[in-house]
Amino acid sequence: MERTRIARVDDVKLVRRGEQVEGTLHLTPHHLIFCHTPPSVEKEHATLGSQRAKPRELWITYPIIQTCTLRLAHPTSHLPSSIRLRCRDFTFVCFCLSNEKQARDVYDSIKAWTCKLGRVDKLYAFTYQPQSPEKEIKGWDLYDAKKEWERLGISEKDSDKGWRISKVNTDYRFSPTYPALLAVPSAISDNTLNYAGRYRSRTRLPVLTYLHPVNNCSITRSSQPLVGVRGNRSIQDEKLLLAIFSTSHSTPPRLSSSSRPLSRQSPESSSSNSPTRDIPPDLPDPETLEDQMISRTSGEEGPKVYGAQQHNLIVDARPTVNALAMQAVGLGSENMDNYRFATKAYLGIDNIHVMRDSLNKVIDALKDSDITSIPPNREALAKSGWLKHIANVLDGASLIARQVALQHSHVLIHCSDGWDRTSQLSALSQLCLDPYYRTLKGFIVLVEKDWLSFGHMFNHRSGFLSSEKWFSVENERVGGNDNHNQRTSLGTSSSGAGHAIENAFLSAKGFFNKDNNSRESFVESDGELQPYDQSPSPNLSKKSLKTSKTSSKDSTTTSEKTPHPPTKVKETSPIFHQFLDATYQLQHQHPHRFEFNERFLRRLLYHLYSCQYGTFLYNNERERVENHVRERTRSVWDYFLSRREMFINPEWDGGDVDDKVRGRERLILPRDGECRWWSEVFGRADAEMNPAPTARITAGSQLGSHARNGDSRAAEHAQDVPSSVLTGVETADQAMGAVPPVKSTTGSHGGVGGNADVKPDGGKGGMGAQLAAGMKGLGIGNGGAKGPGLRAKSPGRLEKEMEVEMQ
Repeated sequence: MERTRIARVDDVKLVRRGEQVEGTLHLTPHHLIFCHTPPSVEKEHATLGSQRAKPRELWITYPIIQTCTLRLAHPTSHLPSSIRLRCRDFTFVCFCLSNEKQARDVYDSIKAWTCKLGRVDKLYAFTYQPQSPEKEIKGWDLYDAKKEWERLGISEKDSDKGWRISKVNTDYRFSPTYPALLAVPSAISDNTLNYAGRYRSRTRLPVLTYLHPVNNCSITRSSQPLVGVRGNRSIQDEKLLLAIFSTSHSTPPRLSSSSRPLSRQSPESSSSNSPTRDIPPDLPDPETLEDQMISRTSGEEGPKVYGAQQHNLIVDARPTVNALAMQAVGLGSENMDNYRFATKAYLGIDNIHVMRDSLNKVIDALKDSDITSIPPNREALAKSGWLKHIANVLDGASLIARQVALQHSHVLIHCSDGWDRTSQLSALSQLCLDPYYRTLKGFIVLVEKDWLSFGHMFNHRSGFLSSEKWFSVENERVGGNDNHNQRTSLGTSSSGAGHAIENAFLSAKGFFNKDNNSRESFVESDGELQPYDQSPSPNLSKKSLKTSKTSSKDSTTTSEKTPHPPTKVKETSPIFHQFLDATYQLQHQHPHRFEFNERFLRRLLYHLYSCQYGTFLYNNERERVENHVRERTRSVWDYFLSRREMFINPEWDGGDVDDKVRGRERLILPRDGECRWWSEVFGRADAEMNPAPTARITAGSQLGSHARNGDSRAAEHAQDVPSSVLTGVETADQAMGAVPPVKSTTGSHGGVGGNADVKPDGGKGGMGAQLAAGMKGLGIGNGGAKGPGLRAKSPGRLEKEMEVEMQ
């Protein structure tokens, strides 16, 4: 309790969503607890003469607090001091305290328990003790890498499918951020892996993450290669990738075009209550255009028969300018002259800084949710670009899923380090491909495999240890406490307009909405209301694998106290949040294909930040092993499995797969133009955030070529014109769209912002007029005069994007 300057404050007013209640505020080592009895309930009990009503409680764990602002009472104002909290689960609350000293003490206590812990093992997960039936669940045993590989047909004894389990990383020395067991081609030795790993950033070389059960085509993942400005290459890396793309030798069965799942644009593929959109009939399907671009660069002519042509693909998730920026510092993207057996596609998915800024803009549109019930600013929501980013990630996952399932092709995914955009694309494409991952257990396995084992940096991206930059004091008096410097914190507004709103609402009487029908109550007790045990947390230190296998009790008593670095605000980003949001989009578009419901995703996002469980702590598998997280904390899956009935979708079809029956295909795809706001996670009603279907703005949409040519009918539907995340396609012989320039002995590729470098029509790399027009519709290349929606960027914008990428 040394950090608690005050443990209890009476007569505190809580303001939330335009409602005000009075109660008692408690500060414990792990939670902020507000207890109150609603006046209506108290009056009812008094009328009936029954015993005193049980108070309601709002529990807020300290790590979930994103920003905290202390606003001291102004000498000329009659308003009390207030503490405004914005939480990572989008809970917005304001506590009003009449005593300024108490307000300071509460603020200081919250700040100390939130951002002055110094070590991860001081978080709540290391003292949390569950009650029955949760304590009987063994969530840590749910994921076993060997069992998952066996489910995919790969085992240590059987290499018939062309894959084997390598133990080159069992001590995590080969690649510290990769899992202990790596699935690699049987034809590749560990010695080759050692050399190939040196060519990839952080030794994150291409390894298997998914093998399709029908056609044996693979999804592999890696980090960017170390190409640099000198055009470095690695024969071992090229050999490894060639072996990966050669693991399926048998000719896949030919599928007629009618067996292809319906396009995302097809009205028939939508549910019966989904609105149909009137799209100009001569605009091509973006899926078809993307597939045509890839097949054209592969040099294939003739009619398209799905399943017959294999176009092994390297997917670079970054915008091309970002790949170019990395090349300037010794990194970069593959020189396709050295990978002539593959095609490379660039996706325009922005980096962590852009995603963080986008979510902050969403928060700005919601930031007064504590003191008013006014709906969010829809114009501000639209300008945030959040839905565009979600749509881009889904489009990239759809492209990968189609390549594997329909083109019977292998796909390698990477971005920069291979743990942010790569994890999103890899997990979402598998969610589209495999019905198993759409079950509750399968989704848990997917998160464990592609996010936790493959080293998504949850500590860095989620900021569990918080930052003092997220705490601020307003109306600080001259000569006041030097420890309270006035700051502008992330996601909070100190503008005069914001103060005017707060003054008006907090000083008015009777403004509270008595008929508030918000879905949110003051507390949602799904598991946070557990007794806490304030026992001392063991110390941490990095140890060898042998030491890590000893008991955690023995090892932690002799280890040194090693403080963890504070949260770097610029390294935080809602990457996993975006994955859950994209999963929600798929779930909403295919309501019968998922065993789990929306509430499961929402509670998973909450427990990502609650730090009540050890699942998401630390940055990779190695750190969790060294710090004995499995032995010292509980798994978040204990929470969900012990309350399984709360998270099951009653409309689930049971997971039956029949590719001959529409609606039961193995493959599902996101539908273009149907991205919507996940209103529940933002604590808002659907009508507040999602406009009527007829007025919905398509995320990521742009003005197509028909509208640019003056077609008034197309202009009416300009917002529904399909767009693509695909920004460029490149092989050793040609390039389409925007690709970074590389040294080549076979010809120069188009530079950033160029349209295409191809041979004239009729040659091997010819591009027909229909494809060229389609590329214009997708916003790729210019095909002539530049117009709206093009991917080409001005030099000033290029320089700005490169600066963002280099942060």
